[in-house]
Amino acid sequence: MFVGTLSFDLLLGDVHSLKEKRSVVRPIVAELQRKYAVAVAEVGGQNLHRRAEIGLAAVSGDPGHLTEVLDRCERLVAARPEVELLSVRRRLHGDDD
Repeated sequence: MFVGTLSFDLLLGDVHSLKEKRSVVRPIVAELQRKYAVAVAEVGGQNLHRRAEIGLAAVSGDPGHLTEVLDRCERLVAARPEVELLSVRRRLHGDDD
């Protein structure tokens, strides 16, 4: 069993309130869940209206498949025009960890 996690640090574009922030972050979270069946949520920066941290976790029996899913998730977030991807932290954990 292998577990992979991603943490995205995002700078949001033309956002001036927490309500506007939610309207940007929620669709990203929903699309990741729908397309890739991963666990995902906003995990940091909840009180900052122009920054967001999104955390994601996925489990697979095949490390190659897990890496592919994480790569696709990262590309999806990076391609969103309404956010700037400042950094991504990735971790893979196997049975030996």
